[in-house]
Amino acid sequence: MDQSRSSTPPSTAAESSATVAADGRRPEQSAVSPVRRGFASFAASLQQGFGNFQAFLVGQAKMMSARNEKESSEADLRTAKMQVEAADAAEDTKKRLEKSN
Repeated sequence: MDQSRSSTPPSTAAESSATVAADGRRPEQSAVSPVRRGFASFAASLQQGFGNFQAFLVGQAKMMSARNEKESSEADLRTAKMQVEAADAAEDTKKRLEKSN
């Protein structure tokens, strides 16, 4: 009886967790990874939205306090610049996420 038990190794939790999917990742990682990427992408989009909102508020405040047309146009340019910077930062974050795959 002892020989029949020792001929078949017992299955362990370590063996089952070492199972690898066809694409080279563990099954639990393949299901979680797209969710994490999606969440990170969503967070980058939210950050861009907050940056746009901040640019809008700063621009409106500068326009209201502008003494002449030159200051008003500078405030408008600053708003546009801040919006572009927010969009660029979000785009860079999303590209970095795609690259890490």
